[in-house]
Amino acid sequence: MKKFVLGLGCLGLVGLLAACGQGQAEKNAEKEEPKQKFALILGFGGVDDRSFNQAGWEGLEKWVEDKGLTAKKDFTYLETNDPQENSTNISQAVENGFTTVISLSYLQADAIKEAAEQNPKLNFALIDGEVSDQKNVVSATFKDQESAYLAGLAAAYSTKKNQVGFIGGMEGPVIQRFQSGFEAGVKAGAEDLGKEISVNVQYAASYDAPDRGKAIAASMYKEGADIIYQAAGSTGAGVFQEAKARNENDYSQKVWVIGVDRDQADEGDYHMENGKTGNFTLTSTKKNVGAAVTEIAGAAYDNKFPGGEHLEFGLKEDGVNLTRGQLSKEAYQAVTTAKKQIIAGEITVPEK
Repeated sequence: MKKFVLGLGCLGLVGLLAACGQGQAEKNAEKEEPKQKFALILGFGGVDDRSFNQAGWEGLEKWVEDKGLTAKKDFTYLETNDPQENSTNISQAVENGFTTVISLSYLQADAIKEAAEQNPKLNFALIDGEVSDQKNVVSATFKDQESAYLAGLAAAYSTKKNQVGFIGGMEGPVIQRFQSGFEAGVKAGAEDLGKEISVNVQYAASYDAPDRGKAIAASMYKEGADIIYQAAGSTGAGVFQEAKARNENDYSQKVWVIGVDRDQADEGDYHMENGKTGNFTLTSTKKNVGAAVTEIAGAAYDNKFPGGEHLEFGLKEDGVNLTRGQLSKEAYQAVTTAKKQIIAGEITVPEK
C-alpha cells in the first residue's frame, strides 16, 4: 500500500511537472511569437532598384533585425512587377498572417483601402500616397518638392550650357512634386545669376524601363542639356548608363546626373581619359523612406499604430534632403541658404 501511494504521488508529481513544463513552454512560445508581423509591398522596379524600394526595404530590414525578428516568418517583402499584383500581393500578405502591411507605392492606394475595409483589425500603411477616412490606414508622404527645389538650384548654379533636363517615371502627384520643385529651383537660381536656363521635361511612363530612360537621356544630352535630374525608379538606371557612355566616349564635354531617393554617388563612377576614376553624380535628393517605414513599424510593434493619420516628412522633419555631392562652393552655399529659408517658412515651394 505504501508503495502504491508513493507511486501515485510520483505520478502526480510527474503530471504536475509536466503541466508546469507545458505551461512554461506555452508562455515562452507566447513571448517568442511577435504580436506583429510585417509585410512590405514594393512598387515597380524590384527590391534592388537602387532607389525608393531599396531604401524602404533596407530601413525595415535593419529595424527588424534589431528587434530579433525572423526573415520570411516575421517580416518579408513582395515585389510588384505587374499592375494586377498591386492587389494580389496585399491579399497574399493578409492571407499569410502578416498583421501590418506597408505599401511603397501610391499606385496601390485603392488596393490598400479595399484590403483595410475588409480587414479592420489589421494595420495598413501607404508610403508616398494618401488614403483618407480609414481608421486602420496611416498615410505618409514626403515634401519632395523641397529637396527637388534644392536640386534645381544646384543645377542652375552648375550648368555650363544653361540647359538642364528632368526625367520622370510615371505622371502623377508624386513625380509632379519633383518636377514642380525642380523647375522652381532652376528658375530661382537663374534669377540669382541673371541668366535664362531652359528645362526639358519628359516622362518615361514607367518606373521599370532603363532602356527608355537611356533613350530619353541620350536625346536630352544631344539637344544640349548637361545636367539631368531623374525621378524614375529603376528607369533612372538608364540615365546613368547613358551619362557614363557619353563621359567615357567624349572627355571634352562632361555631362551630369542628379540622383534621387538615396545618395546615388556610387552610380556615377566612370573611367576618365587619364585612366583614373571620375564621377558624374552632381548631387542627389534623398528621401528618408526607411525612417518613415520604421516609424510606422515601430508604432505598430508598440501597439500605438497611428491609423487614420497622415504623416508628412519634409526638410524640417529630415524626411528629405540634398547631398553635398560635387557641388561648387558657390552652389552649395546657395543650397544651404535656401534650405534654411524653406525650413523657416520664408520660401514655400509649389507642389504643382
